[in-house]
Amino acid sequence: MTVATVPPLALTMGDPSGIGLDITLDLWAARAALDLPAFVFIGDPQALTRRAQERGLDAAVTDATPETARAQFDTAIPVLPVPLAEPAVAGAPSSRNAPAIIGAIETAVHLTLAGRTAAVVTNPIAKSVLYEAGFPFPGHTEFLAELAARATGRPVLPVMLLAGPKLRSVPVTIHIPLRDVPDTLTEDLVYETALITAHDLKQRFGIAAPRLAVAGLNPHAGEGGALGKEDETIVAPAISRLKAAGVDAFGPLPADTMFHDEARAAYDVAICMYHDQALIPAKALGFDDSVNVTLGLPFIRTSPDHGTAFSLAGTGRAKPDSLLAALRLAQELAVHERSGG
Repeated sequence: MTVATVPPLALTMGDPSGIGLDITLDLWAARAALDLPAFVFIGDPQALTRRAQERGLDAAVTDATPETARAQFDTAIPVLPVPLAEPAVAGAPSSRNAPAIIGAIETAVHLTLAGRTAAVVTNPIAKSVLYEAGFPFPGHTEFLAELAARATGRPVLPVMLLAGPKLRSVPVTIHIPLRDVPDTLTEDLVYETALITAHDLKQRFGIAAPRLAVAGLNPHAGEGGALGKEDETIVAPAISRLKAAGVDAFGPLPADTMFHDEARAAYDVAICMYHDQALIPAKALGFDDSVNVTLGLPFIRTSPDHGTAFSLAGTGRAKPDSLLAALRLAQELAVHERSGG
């Protein structure tokens, strides 16, 4: 399986008042120099055209389907239309456009599950804007898991992987308050998260025997129970189960010594206990080119590792590096998966 024979990627518009439109336009404008993976943009074509005009960019937009997108990609941005309720204003998000933002994600997932697109790549959303419209999910990750569960008829545990040039990291608990982490964390959750991570690193990333470094929850991994019992009663038993299942996992490790150069050389992914424990080192080591990958889904999903940056929308100052990395990784994973792993 080659790049030319894989369907195009499905790229969602994200919040059209954010920088998603900008970085999409910037990458397409430099498509030849970047050898940009072909995609079909799922969103409002008028919003894309208007943003290009506001910035003085020469970008043609054309209606498309996944089947026509690759042939159209060199001369225009292929768009599968999902109309907005009202025109998008750069930097001024509107909850009235939430149904279209959500609809673009749903369309991308349906196309990818049907094999018409190779992977889902999502531009950033503003969760607060969606919450105003009644969106019941903490974020993209949980919503994608729900869409996958509806399609497959079985529960899906989504696993967030931050993949950068220097570090891959996974938070076991994701979008919950820090005070709720100890009560949410269970041996089963640590075990299942790590098991899914090991499986997808093998099947989609081509790492034959992934090495998993597992962080402790507490400072110094609990200091033998003096600084908290969770590392002895939850994390360590989960690691024992992983080893029994044939996974190369070790820990629990003090998180403050896991992320320097020498330590990172000893593992392929860091399994962390909560959101910031995983994302702070990932963003510190690769803010502009890290990619958010959702593991455990029946389809490939990547996303730039940043938000909507409303203050930068329409200014031309937003960096497209992370979206470029997300598109390239999605294509790489799709080719690997369709080639039989």
